[in-house]
Amino acid sequence: MTGKRVVITGIGTVNPLGNNAAEFFRNLDLGVSGACLIDRFDTTLFKTKFACEIPDYDPARFPEAIDRKEARKTDPFTQYAMIAASEAVRDSGLDLEAANLKRIGVVVGAGVGGINTLTEELRDYFAAGSPHFSPFLIPKFITNIASGHIAIKYGFRGPNFGVSSACATSAHAILTAASQIQLGRADIMISGGTEAPISEPGVGGFNSAHALSTNNEEYKTASRPFDRTRDGFVMGEGAAILVVEEYEHALRRGAKIYAEIAGFGMTCDAWHITAPREDGDSAADAMELALREAGLVPADVDYINAHGTSTPLGDLAELHAIERVFGDDAYKVAISSTKSMTGHLMGAAGAVEALACLHAIRDGVIPPTINFKEEDPQIDYRLNLSLAGLQHRTVRVAISNNFGFGGQNASLVFRAL
Repeated sequence: MTGKRVVITGIGTVNPLGNNAAEFFRNLDLGVSGACLIDRFDTTLFKTKFACEIPDYDPARFPEAIDRKEARKTDPFTQYAMIAASEAVRDSGLDLEAANLKRIGVVVGAGVGGINTLTEELRDYFAAGSPHFSPFLIPKFITNIASGHIAIKYGFRGPNFGVSSACATSAHAILTAASQIQLGRADIMISGGTEAPISEPGVGGFNSAHALSTNNEEYKTASRPFDRTRDGFVMGEGAAILVVEEYEHALRRGAKIYAEIAGFGMTCDAWHITAPREDGDSAADAMELALREAGLVPADVDYINAHGTSTPLGDLAELHAIERVFGDDAYKVAISSTKSMTGHLMGAAGAVEALACLHAIRDGVIPPTINFKEEDPQIDYRLNLSLAGLQHRTVRVAISNNFGFGGQNASLVFRAL
């Protein structure tokens, strides 16, 4: 990468596998499934009746992140971001009184934003027949509002905006944050993604698009990337936030460093609104661009956190892309899909999976791909897809892939220092 070096100095998350990063990493290693039957609305008429919900979620359990009054004015997607940001800022050891708050920015993404709020308001409108909408409707559902709330809480006055590119959202947010630092526009960026899509239109809409698994009988194991019987993704929710910081700035304040953001690549399939290019060509281009920017070659990569959504077309396209980029080295690199456990967090997926890469680098583990049952004749199982469970392995370089509806591709390269 040209310009300033960029590192990660703080992390936080709330997701189906944990209310903080340590709990999340522990359950990743144990191969825990976050899938459960949906209890937020009546699923009787829905094809899919399960998702990966945050268990027993109540914002009152996180008073350091969001108070009761603020919780009433925010959609869950913003609440999740606030909770994850609170942990990340605390983890970074940042001294807010000494910091130059004008040099700290926020870029947090969401795919569908406050879809729960919008659903509730429209339900009330059609029931009452009167346009008595809440004055908080708009600021509760617009996708950039999570960034705004984080900035207001901490007084961060640097660059601030939201990113939305479907399932590539938070990968794009992180690489955008890194770019702001490279360009000298900030010293620190709070970045990641958040999503709260489990709602009637969320589930119903993805059902109509034939994107969700409908394996209600085996919902605990329905997210099964690289398996012949995979039939769609399992919807998840939550947030992950990273403190992205200029390297020299981090050294001066004695911050711990998880890893360096060594390179990133962005491309577009220019192909179809929901389906990927079957040959994975543009996804491969994104990985190649990221490696080139990092000054690395495929043999340098120890781990790939695959987009791996458990969809029939998507999994094949990504493996084709990996095989094209890595050649013979594709059989040496460890690959896994943590979506087999978390479900697909959509706009938050890239950030949650970035944390999985940092866990691999820091702790020397490859999270498993769980729920595998049957070999797909179209997949080469000489690839190390981590189907047998947790692997212990030194990881110096990790790639995180995320690909979104609209053909938007993003690859991030993380490197140990």
